[in-house]
Amino acid sequence: MAFVIPPMDPASVAVSGGALRLPVRRIFCVGRNYADHAREMGNDPDREPPFFFTKPADAVVPGVATIPYPPQTENLHYEAELVVVIGKGGANIPADQAMSHVWGFAVGNDLTRRDMQSEAKAMRRPWDLSKGFDNSAVIGPVRPVSETGPMRRGEITARVNGELRQKGDLSEMIWPVEDVIAFLSQSVTLAPGDLVMTGTPAGVGSFGKGDVCTVFIEGLGEISTTIAPE
Repeated sequence: MAFVIPPMDPASVAVSGGALRLPVRRIFCVGRNYADHAREMGNDPDREPPFFFTKPADAVVPGVATIPYPPQTENLHYEAELVVVIGKGGANIPADQAMSHVWGFAVGNDLTRRDMQSEAKAMRRPWDLSKGFDNSAVIGPVRPVSETGPMRRGEITARVNGELRQKGDLSEMIWPVEDVIAFLSQSVTLAPGDLVMTGTPAGVGSFGKGDVCTVFIEGLGEISTTIAPE
């Protein structure tokens, strides 16, 4: 097959414990999947099924990296999240079969231009660019589900410069992993290499130039993102 411009190398994430990598096809993100976070953002967690937004595959950043402060924001937020990696595709997947479609799990940080998002919401406009900008999907090495189990519980935290900002448990998800996959697969046919960021607990907030944000999930380890001083 001939292309008029050279095709890009596929985006990918590391696999824990070796040199192998997983290609990234699409990144789906679940909004308001922890009740306390939904409330801190001014929403009622008891009134809606899960909803999704996306990030481009090439927004992926390694689990340990220094990145520039993004443009067009003065309020960059961290969001600690469990990431699900799809290994077997399908549509209309029943929740009780969803785990058979999972290749593994990783620690993630869903970076957000919060001021841009808030302005877009107030004007009833799409807020894609507040979530899907360059370097906005920090994702650590993926551990296979055969090693981790279904990740239904476990501590999840975020620290900025060592100060605890977020602390929750995966068991506090409104919609657990199996339900998230089932809901999402009703809207799109999932495929190997799709990633799902499953939402964040309460305590989201800003960090800036020179700051270091560390996200930890029990059973998966931690990732660390440094914002370049300039």
